[in-house]
Amino acid sequence: MSYIAPRWLPGGHLQTIYPATFIRKPEVAFRRERWTAPDDDFVDVDFVDGLPGRPLVVLFHGLEGSSDSHYARALMAEIKRRGWHGAIPHFRGCSGEINLAPRFYHSGDSAELDWILRRLKQRQQDLGATHFYATGVSLGANALLRWLGESQHQAEIVDAACAVSAPLDLAGGGAALASGFNRLYTWVFLRTMRSKSLLKLAQFPGLFDREALLAARDLYAFDNVVTAPLHGYRDTDDYWQRASARHVLHDITVPTLVLNARNDPFLPAQHLPQTAAPAVLLDYPQHGGHVGFANGAAPGRLDWLPQRLLNFLEGKAGELATAAPPAMGIAQEAHHG
Repeated sequence: MSYIAPRWLPGGHLQTIYPATFIRKPEVAFRRERWTAPDDDFVDVDFVDGLPGRPLVVLFHGLEGSSDSHYARALMAEIKRRGWHGAIPHFRGCSGEINLAPRFYHSGDSAELDWILRRLKQRQQDLGATHFYATGVSLGANALLRWLGESQHQAEIVDAACAVSAPLDLAGGGAALASGFNRLYTWVFLRTMRSKSLLKLAQFPGLFDREALLAARDLYAFDNVVTAPLHGYRDTDDYWQRASARHVLHDITVPTLVLNARNDPFLPAQHLPQTAAPAVLLDYPQHGGHVGFANGAAPGRLDWLPQRLLNFLEGKAGELATAAPPAMGIAQEAHHG
């Protein structure tokens, strides 16, 4: 199921911005549960309820995303159409309410994913759901890959996984977002991240340097002031190095699709890993942008990506042994639309 970009939507920037901004998101009726985290904070999880005996799919959203993000609504609409069960846990501070603990979330947040996934595994069993699948987008994809690689065989509580547009090399992606047109994306992220950080500072005075936060103009500076120290990293360089998913791709034992467009503005193609564990299929189409993958005639649709992910989870996972050379685990597509 190769991605072919529409002729009317050329280039990585348009393929990133247009689907997120101009294509109508499908309506999805979520049911929200509030869970108490191990540190007594809360995590809000939005559910789509399916039919008995159908799979359960969890989606970990991207930086400053939520269940309302275009990719989340598109995926959950397709899950609902199939009668499957869906769950979107919100990272701390992303569900519309500032969280209680002196922390947010980050690209290497595998411990957070671990307790959420284990609780959802119990939910799968309670529902009698046939399979349990994990998906992640952007930051959530990187965190999912970290969990898969760090947990190795312990991650086999999930039957298969998909990671979309993961910033596999955080330093390479961070440098790309700090220059040229890409600074627009950084400005969008920092606008909400700065506001949330000021609320966190009001909760916990002195938690970090307010003036340094206000002076941050890129993700490197922001992570140096907020993300790295709040989550146990020495500084941005330490965080970006230790949290990058590229280091654990050879340790993954769960059948996993890693889908990254080569024209993704957030991670230039030269930073895409070329080898992974036999269980991992690296799929690098030429086009698609960052979590874009729009399809169809103008004004376009958002259904290619959900179908690609769910079809892989449902059927392609068992075909990995014959779909890619064991030593490489890579599928490179060079299709043009």
